[in-house]
Amino acid sequence: MDVGGDDDFGLALSVVLRAYLDAASAVFDDLPGGARGYQVLGSVATYAPPTQLALGQQLGIDRSVLTYLLDDLERAELIERRADPADRRARRIVLTRTGAATLHRLGKQLRDAEQHALRGLAADEQAVLCALLARASSAVATQGESACAVVDGVRHTIDGAPEAGAVAG
Repeated sequence: MDVGGDDDFGLALSVVLRAYLDAASAVFDDLPGGARGYQVLGSVATYAPPTQLALGQQLGIDRSVLTYLLDDLERAELIERRADPADRRARRIVLTRTGAATLHRLGKQLRDAEQHALRGLAADEQAVLCALLARASSAVATQGESACAVVDGVRHTIDGAPEAGAVAG
């Protein structure tokens, strides 16, 4: 699709987003849970070992769905569940060495997908655009809205699929 010299924000944004989603989707092919699994790994790496409950709330993932996802990530030796010393009923989710290496590798591949989608811009322009989009998205985001749900809604809008009841990841 050629957006030419048009200054149609929605069209330009959807073309760039589609290029990014297409390039990024291949990154998650072998990861349990796909993009949702990546978000779990990223969250576990970023915050002090979260409890399973806190992780689900943070990412907007239903408890039962999260349990199966964590089972898959644990079988792949990407995370471990450890008893919480303060509450033996709770489990803390910890990234393994393999999980950290996988997260690092996937992060690099996602940066490559980003550069692919923004290839019409110089590196400094890409950085400015990303910073501006981060500011704009922070101002627009609904309080408590999960990033998974936002991305899933966008993906369904682009694909023309119904959004009702969609769960993202």
